[in-house]
Amino acid sequence: MKNYIKSLILMTFVVFASCEDVIDVDLDNAEPRLVIEASLDWEKGTAGNEQTINLSMSTPYFNTGEDTSVSGAIVTVTNTNSGAIFTFNDQNDGSYTVDNFVPVIGDTYRLDVSYAGENYEATETLMSVTDINSITQSIEGGFDDELLEVNVYFDDPADEENFYLMRYYEAGDLFPYFEDISDEFVNGNEVHDFFEKEDDEDNNEAPFEPGDVVDIKLYGISEQYYNYMRLLIEQYYSGGNPFSSNSAQIRGNCINPTNPDQYAFGYFRATQVNVTSYTFQ
Repeated sequence: MKNYIKSLILMTFVVFASCEDVIDVDLDNAEPRLVIEASLDWEKGTAGNEQTINLSMSTPYFNTGEDTSVSGAIVTVTNTNSGAIFTFNDQNDGSYTVDNFVPVIGDTYRLDVSYAGENYEATETLMSVTDINSITQSIEGGFDDELLEVNVYFDDPADEENFYLMRYYEAGDLFPYFEDISDEFVNGNEVHDFFEKEDDEDNNEAPFEPGDVVDIKLYGISEQYYNYMRLLIEQYYSGGNPFSSNSAQIRGNCINPTNPDQYAFGYFRATQVNVTSYTFQ
C-alpha cells in the first residue's frame, strides 16, 4: 500500500512538473510597415488650425516595449481645391504638428508623406457634422434595465447621405467605445444613440454611477471612412466569439503610388466633430 501511495505521489509530481515546460514557438513576423495616424479633426467652435499627425513603424505582436516612433519624415497636407499647402513640423518624437491649418467643409485634402525613400499619399474630403440636440440619461432604454445609459440626440440633414462616428470614453477605462452610424434608415429624422457599460474586469470597466463623467464625440465622416471603421469595429467587438469570421488585415487609404506593395497602415481622415461631456445624476 505504501509503495502504491509513493507511486501515486510520484506520478502526480511528474504530471504537474510537465505542465510547467516552456514551449518556444517560432512565429512568422511580417516586415515592418509605416503606420500613419492622420486625423484632421476640426472641433466645432474652434479655428481648427492646430493639427497633429503621428508616424510609427509596425512591430510584432509581442514586442510591446520597443520605441517605434518615426522621425525625419516630410509630411504635408494640400487643399486640392485651393492649392494651399500645410507643412507639418517634425517634433522628433513621432509627432508632426502645424498651427496654420485652414479647415474648409467640402474641400478635399491630400496627405503626402516621404520617408526612407518611399512616398505615401491619401485623400479625404472634410465632412461637416450636425449639432447635438440634447443628452439625457435613463435606465430602461438600454440592453439591461438595471444599468444607467447615456442618450445622445441629433438631427440628420434631409436629402443627403450622411455618416457618423460616435466615441464614448470615461476616464480610467482601458479603451474608448466607438459606434458607426449611417442615415440609410433615418434620413432627415432625429437620430438617437445610447451607450451603457457592463462590469468588465478585464478592461477595467464598471457600470455608470451617479457622478461619473463620460466624454462624447460626434464626428461627421465620409462614406469611405465609415466603411473602414465599420470593419474595424465589427472585428474588434466580435473577438472571442466562436461563430465570428476570422480577423483579416484591413487596408486604410494610405497608398504608395510608386511601390503599391509597400503601402502604409493607418488612415487619413478629415472630419468636423462635436465635443462634449455628460455627468450622471
